[in-house]
Amino acid sequence: MRNLITSVVLLLATFGYVGEISAQTHWREASNDAAVQNTEARIATEGIEIYSKDGHIVVHLPHKAQVKVFTILGQLVSQAELNAGTSMLKMNSRGIYIVKVGNITQKVAM
Repeated sequence: MRNLITSVVLLLATFGYVGEISAQTHWREASNDAAVQNTEARIATEGIEIYSKDGHIVVHLPHKAQVKVFTILGQLVSQAELNAGTSMLKMNSRGIYIVKVGNITQKVAM
């Protein structure tokens, strides 16, 4: 199965498929936003939480940090320096994204 997925990704990359990947151009703070309450799954590492909720990528940071979001093919979707607290990025396309916060990398499925 892993070989099949790898083959498909390589095939798409070979033919230049990038698809339409879009997100809002900016993150918004969501410290009191009801959309981030009662989330099903959160990954917490070093006080950092990264998860998806209702078409958003949600990142909770204990301190200011650089955040990057990539497609599964490695295309940069968003890059921002976020302050401590909870921030949300609206994603217009479903899929699997890679979120990198400092030295922490997390897969997020939408």
